[in-house]
Amino acid sequence: MFFAFVGLLVVLLHYYLWKRLVKDTTRPGRLRLVGTVVLGFFAVLVVATLSLSRAVDPGVAAWFAWPGYLWLAVFFYLLVLLLVLELPRLALRGWVRSTPDPRSDEPDTEPDTEPAPAVNEGRRLFLARGAAVVAGAASASIVGAGAVSALGPPQVRRVPVPVGGDPLRGFRIAVVSDIHLGPISGRAHTERIVRMINETEPDLVAMVGDLADGTVATLGEAAAPLRDLVSREGTFFVTGNHEYYSGHEQWITELERLGMHYLRNANTAVAGGRLTLAGTTDVAGAGFDDSPDLDRALDSRAPDAPVVLLAHQPVQVAEAAQRGVDLQLSGHTHGGQMWPFHYLVGAAQPAVSGLSRVDDTWLYVTNGAGFWGPPVRVGAPPEISIVELGSQR
Repeated sequence: MFFAFVGLLVVLLHYYLWKRLVKDTTRPGRLRLVGTVVLGFFAVLVVATLSLSRAVDPGVAAWFAWPGYLWLAVFFYLLVLLLVLELPRLALRGWVRSTPDPRSDEPDTEPDTEPAPAVNEGRRLFLARGAAVVAGAASASIVGAGAVSALGPPQVRRVPVPVGGDPLRGFRIAVVSDIHLGPISGRAHTERIVRMINETEPDLVAMVGDLADGTVATLGEAAAPLRDLVSREGTFFVTGNHEYYSGHEQWITELERLGMHYLRNANTAVAGGRLTLAGTTDVAGAGFDDSPDLDRALDSRAPDAPVVLLAHQPVQVAEAAQRGVDLQLSGHTHGGQMWPFHYLVGAAQPAVSGLSRVDDTWLYVTNGAGFWGPPVRVGAPPEISIVELGSQR
């Protein structure tokens, strides 16, 4: 039912594009036929990409995921821009119509009625083609720049947080989230992230979910470089929602095999007991008999040590603040990934990106080091965050 709904929606939206980009800009004939076939092909490609990318081997999926997801991004911005251009189009509607000349010698069979304005075909085509060119050029430019951002190296973002005071001054946590290994992002993507994290020489590495979009059998080799992460305290991780879609237990086993420490509603003392590091499962775990449990995650913590909580979704900060957590580290939002999606994300989460405060709890949300779906980021560059505790803001 879900894929049937998505397929129907894709077809309807492509019909709108066909009307504005093909039917309105061409006369009946070969050119219109070619445009219709091309848009029909892309509609099928989008449906195949959304429904099959996780179901087949990543090497096979890459053949249609690359063009499918790139077209999905262009498709989205074409829709946005064409809808915006509907306003001037409506304003200029009168310009494309011309009233018959009242001095015409034709007999007036209906002297009491106003003659109906006729469409000026040349003006109509000029307006439709102009809108199509503007929308097409702008969409291609936006997606091109967004692809360069998404596929390039993540930014290293240093974030001072006034937690822990002098005892923790200079303690650095490398935060990485939303790597999203899949048919587009593979082993080379992981190797670059590991190299960049190691170059910062962190005290601790925190992975806050959404490592992969697929099974260990298909993507385990792409995740293997994570064994090379180096830090003084080690690497700790929690689950994100995509772990549950991909088989969370197998990924937990695999990451532990690679030398990482899983905080499943649990905590541990780090930095010589000066800091409590806690972790909780993602809210999506409730549907897989693995619900988040903050009371259990914070049980038996050292009473005087500040608490840093790893939780995939920022929305979990409400409960964290009630329990006196000092800092929550989250991902999930991708910083919105493609403007203007950050408005939708902001309606569902207390923060989209960066450092904020909820009551007495600091919340830091990283943009993530990868992308989901289109390999495009607009207004939300990928990042690896270095959170520096004990720093003054």
